[in-house]
Formats: sequence, C-alpha cells, structure tokens
Amino acid sequence: MAKTAVSTIERVPSALAPERLIEMYRLMYLSRRTDDREIMLKRQQKIFFQISGAGHEALLVAAGMALRPGYDWFFPYYRDRALCLTLGVSVEDMLLQAVGAAADPSSGGRQMPSHWGSKKLNIVSQSSATATQVLHAVGCAEAGRYFSRHPEAAEKHQDDYRAWKDVSFHGDEVVYTSLGEGSTSQGEFWEALNTASNQKLPVLFVVEDNGYAISVPVEVNTPGGNISKLVANFPNFYFAEVDGTDPVESYLAFEKAVAHCRSGAGPAFVHGHVIRPYSHSLSDDDRLYRPKSELDADALRDPIHKLQMYLLREGILDAEAINRLEKQVDEEVRLAAERALRAPFPGPSSIPLYVYSENYDPTRPELQTRPAQTAESQERTMADLINACLRDEMRRDPRIVIFGEDVADCSREEYLKDGLVKGKGGVFKLTAGLQSEFGSDRVFNSPLAEANIVGRALGQAVRGLKPVVEIQFFDYIWPATHQMRNELSVLRWRSNNTFSAPAVVRVAIGGYLTGGAIYHSQCGESIFTHTPGIRVVFPSNALDANGLLRTAIRCDDPVLFLEHKRLYRETFGRAPYPGPDYMVPFGKAKIVREGTHLTLVTYGAVVPRALQAAQKAQREHGIETEVLDLRTLSPYDWEAIATSVKKTSRVIVAHEDMLSWGYGAEIAARIADELFEDLDAPVKRVAAMDTFVAYQPLLEDVILPQPERIYQAITELVRF
Repeated sequence: MAKTAVSTIERVPSALAPERLIEMYRLMYLSRRTDDREIMLKRQQKIFFQISGAGHEALLVAAGMALRPGYDWFFPYYRDRALCLTLGVSVEDMLLQAVGAAADPSSGGRQMPSHWGSKKLNIVSQSSATATQVLHAVGCAEAGRYFSRHPEAAEKHQDDYRAWKDVSFHGDEVVYTSLGEGSTSQGEFWEALNTASNQKLPVLFVVEDNGYAISVPVEVNTPGGNISKLVANFPNFYFAEVDGTDPVESYLAFEKAVAHCRSGAGPAFVHGHVIRPYSHSLSDDDRLYRPKSELDADALRDPIHKLQMYLLREGILDAEAINRLEKQVDEEVRLAAERALRAPFPGPSSIPLYVYSENYDPTRPELQTRPAQTAESQERTMADLINACLRDEMRRDPRIVIFGEDVADCSREEYLKDGLVKGKGGVFKLTAGLQSEFGSDRVFNSPLAEANIVGRALGQAVRGLKPVVEIQFFDYIWPATHQMRNELSVLRWRSNNTFSAPAVVRVAIGGYLTGGAIYHSQCGESIFTHTPGIRVVFPSNALDANGLLRTAIRCDDPVLFLEHKRLYRETFGRAPYPGPDYMVPFGKAKIVREGTHLTLVTYGAVVPRALQAAQKAQREHGIETEVLDLRTLSPYDWEAIATSVKKTSRVIVAHEDMLSWGYGAEIAARIADELFEDLDAPVKRVAAMDTFVAYQPLLEDVILPQPERIYQAITELVRF
C-alpha cells in the first residue's frame, strides 16, 4: 500500500512554483467567496438552496491541477466547487445555476446549485444521490478503455443513436470521482471499488472526509472511523491518506495517484481529511450537534488561512498583494452575481424538452419493416429470435457490449478455447454463443450486483457505447431501481440535453412457471412506466421481440426491455427469422384478433390467454372480442385503444401484475375520462390478486389471471 511521505506545507515540490501556489490561493479564495455570495443571496431569498464546498478547497484545487480538463473525465459531488473552478467552470456559470436561469449551462434551471456539469470539460451531470456516480465513473473508464482497444467503434453512423454520440478517448485518460466519507456506507461505493480493482481501471476515487454526514459523525458511518483502513487490501490500487487542508500534501498525493492511473497500473484512492466550517447546507444548523470547541478547532485548520500564512511567511506575497488579489476575486464574484441575477428564467414551454431524445423518434411509422424472405423458414422461439437480434446488431454495431450475471459463455476463456466446456450464455441461454463470436471485450459477466450493472451501463453509454445489459430476474431488479429512477432515466433532462445514456436493460419477467413462487414470478412494470425518461417494452411473441429489441438498441433513449420467461420457448408466437434489419416501432399496438362486441387491451403473457378466452366466448356465445396487444407500455398506443373502444363500446384491460395500482388502472382511468360517451358499460379490469405468487401451482393458478377468468369477464361485460 503506497502512501505519501509529505505531511506539511513546508516541503514544496518544484512543480508548485510560487506562481502555482498563488494560483492555488486565488482558486481556493474564489471558491470560498462564491460560497459566501450564494449564502448571502439565499438569505436575501434570491436563490432557493445553498450547499457549500467550504473547507474542501485545498484538496480539490490540488486535484484539479493534477488532472486535465476536457481530456480526463469527472464525476464529482456537490462539495466540488473548487475542483470545477480549477477545471474552468466560471463563477457566473455557478451562480446561473443558483438562480435557476435558463442560461445555466449545467441544467438550464432544472437542478439545484452545486450540481456540476460541463460537456466541454468532461464534467458529467450529477444528481443529489450519494455514491451513485462512482459506478458511472467505472463505466466511463471501461468505455475509454474499450475505444482505445477498438478505435473503429468510435466512428459515427447515421440512422441510430451514434449519429448524436460524439466519441473522444485517450489511452491514458483518468476518470475522477468523489464522495463524502458518509457516502462510503453505500453499497454502490463498494461495488465500484470491486470492479475498478478487478479490471485495473484508471479511476481516481477521492473521499472528502469532513467528519460528518449531515449530523452523523464518521465513527457512526464507518467502522473504526477511517475508510482508508477498510479499503487498504483492495489489489491494484494506489492509496494515499492526506491532510486535505494542506494543498501541497494534497497535490503530491494526486500527482502520484494520477500517474498510477495513467500508467495502466490500476485505480487510485485518495482520502483527504478536510473540515466543514459551514453547516451541511443552509437547511441545516450544525450548532445543534457540534459544540463550539469543535468548530473552533476546525477554524484553526482552515485551508485558506493556512495557505495565506504560508505565502506571507515565505515572502511569496506580502499583505498588500494578498489584499489586492482578494479584492479582484471579490469584484469578480460580485459582477458575476449581478449578471446572474439579471438572467432570464426558463419558460414553461421548456419543461417537456429532453425527457426523451429530440433527435430520434422510435415511434415513427417508417421504422416498421416487413420480415425479410430468408432461406430459413423454420419457426423459431422468442428466445431464439432475441439471440438472433443481439447477434445481428453486434455484427452491425461495434459499440454494442453485453454484460450481466451469467451472460457470458464462460469467464475462464481457456475452458472454451480448449473445448472443455460448451458455455452457458445466460440462465435462459439468450446470450449463448455471443462471447465465443465477439470476444470477452464485448460479452462478459458482471458481479452479482444489479446496481453495478445499471450504473456501469450509464457510464458507458455517456461515452457513446451501447450497453445491452441483463438483469437476470425482474424479482431482483430492485437494487438497480435507484440507478434507473434517479440516474439513467433523468440524465438527459437534468443536464438539459448535454448528456444522455441510451442503454438497454433486458429483464426476464413474470410468472405462469409452475413453481416460480415469490422470487421468480414478479411483475411490476407500472413502477417503471411511472418513471419519465425510460421507454418500457413488453413483447408477447417472437417476431415482435426481435423487431422491438432492434428498435431498442438503435434508439437514443434508455429502454427497459421486458421478456416474459414463460414465453421464451412457448409454441405460441413462434416465427421464422425475419432478417437482420426487421424493426417494430414503439408505441404501436397490434390487433391480434378482430372483433366488434368488446375490446380487450393486454400485453405480455396475458395475450395468448386472452386469445384463448376470446375464442371460447366466440365459440360458446358468439361474442366477437377484439384483442389488442400493446407491445410497448411507455409509450403506449392510445390512438389504437380509442379507435377500438369507439368501435366496440366495451373494454377490458387485462394484465398479469396485481390489480390495485397496476398498469391497467391508468388505461382504464383514461378510457373513462376521455371516452365516457363511447362506452355502453363500465371499464373492467382483470389482473392478479393483490398478493404475491405462491409456489404451489394450485395457488398460482388462482392468483394469476387465467383464460377462464378472462372468459368470465368477457361474458359478464357483454351481458351488462
């Protein structure tokens, strides 16, 4: 474990010439005065939130000086004002965010202050969530390495997401990411360390340890009160624990850490002990939990005071020069605030912009193609045609990478090369053979950690890769929901279209398995259709699965692609291979059975069950049921629903998830709201019981909607 030997400001390296130290002081003072200006504006009720980076300035200016803006990549957190100023963000840009101006370059007024972002400087838009960004940094580093090994993949291409994804990369780039010591309690922090260590990725982890996570002291968050002692045995790392109020000691540590990363030796971890002279934010009062003696002790370690005294003592600047520098900074901040306060606010018309890509519309009708006439006429299962689509798209697009739990043929490649094993390719075999054809750079296993999968996918997609990742079972997607709801879905909107992450998340979903039980039968699609920014797809048959997956991969938005496990190898819905360019647009439902007496709106594994019920109703009662397969749930085809309901005047919405608060509730409510005058009967729903799915098949049959229940609903509604 490497550690820095320098512990005081007295030993100044040649790299920190007097001019460099003066610039350090200017940037540190600039950061503090920008904090102070925001605090004043908050008290004047001219801005609406404030969280400062005070006390962290020395550590962060040192980090910024050791790295290369626009060359390296940055995933900071909300204390990193001094880092961003050092990299080139202006005070005015920061204050534009504070007032919520339309010209705020980080978010266009959508994010609160101190949520940094700059495309030019490679500072990726951040959220308020703690520790999520460290997984994004890992994915970003993976993408940089991938493009260095496969530079041809960086070429642009029309007619898919690549047309709007510029790629730049450097073989020795470093990815910076930071967090507070409290955030090291988050699982994503440890997942990021695992992957960075295993892959020897050039990620620089910076822990800014000010001793408190809001009011919680470090010893409550961290066993032993010191995160460096806990991470010390991760292999391939450079480690440094420094006095983060000392800019020279900090700079020396970062200089070595960055050199370690650039050399390809692995990641680095710099743990800086800093202070927090102000409260956590202006919404917090630290006098409620910190005694005056502790605050006074912190004041003696103030990094700005320490560097000022050093400059005076060493004769680098005299008092007059320091006063002159500080007055220049004060005036810079004052003028920036005046300009920011005059800046126009965003208008209401801007609100819906960039929830989804404005460049690529996956719903446009011209995406619909006909299946190609191929030499192969044999009907294939949904599993087969999903695998075929993945294979075709990987041959077409070198930016596609596939990873997840068990998706590789075999992580120990020598077993494959020596013919010792056949290879797995997923628990359902949907990725079988892909690693063998495309190599382990493009198809590989992840740790058993769902947040790791989605978080890394975001970081890769930001750089221009197209990660198509797999969550093995929907029942275990919940650790990744934080990444999907707070990061993947909102990145484009919160950055005002500066950054985007059009990843595809494939998930096996659903029951009807005869023994799947609680943890292998879950649905829950309404959770994600309630999340703006993510497209949600749920095919019911092989041909649609092939065409919709191809649209998802070429799309410029993140897509959640739900694959029903029961349908993977069903006889129902098989189809011949449609060729390598077959596509189905999003938001276009399909009438799978024409009818005049009743409309039945459904999707997924309920489609074949609805068809069975409709056939029985026709056979026994002459009822002609129109069955509408939605195919995509967000967006969904309201026009097709409305057209059918106006024709039949009766409607059932059927889905596999539980009845209450399920996906069908929204469809039913909208029909009642907008089509009330076209209805001859109430809108009816058929769904699972409001419970979990049991292991015993007799119970499962009762819990989930079966053809007989749908048939009964059809006959009851027609008699109404």
